[in-house]
This record gives sequence, C-alpha cells and structure tokens, in this order.
Amino acid sequence: MTELFSLAVLFFVGLFAGFINVMAGGGSSLTLPALLFLGLDAAVANGTNRIAILFQNIFGSLSFKNEKVSQLKVSLLMAVFTLPGAVLGALAAVRIGNHTFKIILAVVMIGIILSMVVPIKYKKDYQERIEKIPWLIYPVMFLIGFYGGFIQVGVGFILLASIHFILKVNLVYANMHKIMVVLIYTIPVILVFLFTDNINWKYGLTLATGNSLGAWWSAKIAVRKGEKIVRVILIVTIFIIALKLLGIF
Repeated sequence: MTELFSLAVLFFVGLFAGFINVMAGGGSSLTLPALLFLGLDAAVANGTNRIAILFQNIFGSLSFKNEKVSQLKVSLLMAVFTLPGAVLGALAAVRIGNHTFKIILAVVMIGIILSMVVPIKYKKDYQERIEKIPWLIYPVMFLIGFYGGFIQVGVGFILLASIHFILKVNLVYANMHKIMVVLIYTIPVILVFLFTDNINWKYGLTLATGNSLGAWWSAKIAVRKGEKIVRVILIVTIFIIALKLLGIF
C-alpha cells in the first residue's frame, strides 16, 4: 500500500467518522482500527486519532454556533469536570503495552455490540434550555473523561445519552454539548500523547482534514433537520458499526 493511498484512505475514513461522531458517536471505532491497520502501534494510533478528534470538534462547535445553537457556560462547566479524568486516562493509555491495549480495545468493542442490543428510548418532550444542572452530571463527567482520555472509542454514545437523560435537553442540544466537552478534554489529552512522542502528525492531520469536513456538515444537518435526523443517524451508525465489529464487512 503506497503512502498516498494510505493518506487517501485516512481522509475518507475521517470524513465519515467526523460526520457520525458529531451526529451520534462511534467514529473512533473506524479511525482507530484504520490507524492500527496502517501499521501504527497502539499508543501512537491512539494519540494520532486525537488530532482528528480535536479538529473535528473545533469545526463541529463552530458550525453549531453558526446555526445559533450554543450554551457555552453549561458546556464549559461539564467539560471542567472531565479534565482530571481525561488526563489520568491518557497517562494510563501511554503506559500500557501494545498487546494489552489491543485486548482492551477488543473488549470495549464487544461491549459496544452488547450495548446495541438494548434500545435507547429518547423522550420527545425534552427541552432546549436547562433550568438547573443536576449534581449527578459532575461525577459522570469525571468518569467519562477518564474513559475518553484512555481510549475514546464509543465515548460519543455515552456522552450523548448522559447529557440527554441527566440534563433533559433534546438531542440537538445534547450533541452540541457533547462535542464541546470532547473538544475541551482532548486538549490536555493531546499534550500527554505529544510529550510521550505518541503522535504521527502526517496521518493525524490527514485524518483531521476529513473529520473536520464531516463534522462541519454533520452539525448543520443536525440543526436544520432536528431530532428526527439524529435518531435516523443513530440507528444507521449503530447498525454499521455492529456489522463491522461482527466482521461482516
């Protein structure tokens, strides 16, 4: 496989991953295996993937803001509680062996498959605005931060469900908060991988270009089409990932 072909594959994988990450989640279950397939060891693949995650969420956040969907104070407050967990998770990720990481990744992917068996029912009457932030969101954000810093795969589903059900906001606003939270905790996570020399910049920036473009359009479609399109994308995304993890394609 030539390097040009590898970069082209990463761009298109990133394009799709960025779209589904902002709309629902699960994009890293495509990008991380792609990076491993191209020969990166586990820690470098994990760190390289974070470059794409960072740019994807920058463009997704800007797109939501452009569509007048923003609650910056609430997003920042939740993100602050993810930071300690995210740093601890990233430190754990760079300290474990390549083989151990792959075993953990496999177990996580099996967990994602099992979670897909249980349908998520979203209430249609959830609001756009938050009157009071429930205390439960803060310890949940810490735990999500640790998981996101450690492996990232599937964190979008966890964040989306947690924000939607605990804060009781609709899926469009839950998605907006989700990408803001991931954007903020990804910054210190990248620094951990950077200082431990676990980032391939050529692959990371190529993947980031695709992710960013996918994220920009995903946010616009989510806002303009409303919760209905988010639900459709959720179902399609889960189905595709399930087929992939089962080895059907």
